[in-house]
Amino acid sequence: MASFYKRGKTWSFMIDVGLDKDGKRKQKGCGGFRTKKEAEEAAAQLTTELSQGTFVQEKDVTFRDFSKVWLNLYSSQVKKSSTRVRQHEVNNLLYYFDNIKIKDITKKQYQDALLDLPKRGFAENTIAGIHGTARMLFKKAVELDIIKKDPTEYARPPRKVETLEDIEKEDELPKYLEKEDLATFLRMAHDAGLKDDYAIFTVLAYTGIRGGELCALKWSDINFEDHTIKIAKTYYNPNNNIKLYELQPPKTKSSKRVIIVSQHVIKELEKHQARQNKYKMRNRDIWHNENFVFCVDKHPGYPIYLKLIEARMARLLKIAGLNQELTPHSLRHTHTSLLAEAGVGLEEIMERLGHTDDDTTKRVYLHVTKDMKKEAAHKFDELMNSL
Repeated sequence: MASFYKRGKTWSFMIDVGLDKDGKRKQKGCGGFRTKKEAEEAAAQLTTELSQGTFVQEKDVTFRDFSKVWLNLYSSQVKKSSTRVRQHEVNNLLYYFDNIKIKDITKKQYQDALLDLPKRGFAENTIAGIHGTARMLFKKAVELDIIKKDPTEYARPPRKVETLEDIEKEDELPKYLEKEDLATFLRMAHDAGLKDDYAIFTVLAYTGIRGGELCALKWSDINFEDHTIKIAKTYYNPNNNIKLYELQPPKTKSSKRVIIVSQHVIKELEKHQARQNKYKMRNRDIWHNENFVFCVDKHPGYPIYLKLIEARMARLLKIAGLNQELTPHSLRHTHTSLLAEAGVGLEEIMERLGHTDDDTTKRVYLHVTKDMKKEAAHKFDELMNSL
């Protein structure tokens, strides 16, 4: 039986919910309703939940406190780099919900936060990431009976109205080197490169592997007899402290792969290994003996890092007079374009690069093969005209 009473301008209710372990009457209630009818509807809902056993006693925990609980649970199942991204996205949510009790966050409050993010300069992809983190966090709060309803359930991130300029940008291809420019770049790496430059950029250009995968390569990953390179890990070092690196599983399951390489790559790696062995002997007392293929000089034996590769490439591009907006990742797109030009199929290219699906790779492939198809049609016309 529910009782209703008015306090000031608002209505409250109280419901008997049975007896506690000492035989005393237990009651639950709620207040703050504008009308008696609203209080009656809420009381009826509570009565139904109690009778059906679906009632959840929401907890007085703040968004900040629960976010710590959620991140701890999340981090036990993913790589540190993924946790770091989620932590950054939680920080953006704290701007709106910091010390608010998580049970008090409404659907409108959450949707308003999403709508405010573009005004604070956040890009559409960033907002999608923040929303994804929020969805996971609030869903877990429901699962743990911290809250009854998920305020993100029907929320929609704002979408930018696409302009003609945006459509044109979508058609832009990623920057990569044409065949002749790649030859110029590698020749410059050989003739004017710093220590190990030619070996580093030869491997990147001839395999299409990611920079992080190159940094993590060990000699045990190189099979000189079979001419293969095994990709089974990637380099992680968010603070750029050479000695505090970590090796993690590759980006995706498909990233674990074995790449067949040319005799040219194998020979260059053999030369590089011979040079490294001499350097290792001179520094054997301080050598970080973890068998890395490419190492830094200042800390002998420790793996090279992405910033170093980027700086080395920028230097060579400038000397060669090539596009200085190119990055080590551009060599991955270059590899795609040259494989496509050589007639290698898209599926084989995807497998070599460690992709299951990638729009950028498809766009580069289709761009190259489109020109090849045009050439094939032109040659057919020439053949028919000669009859």
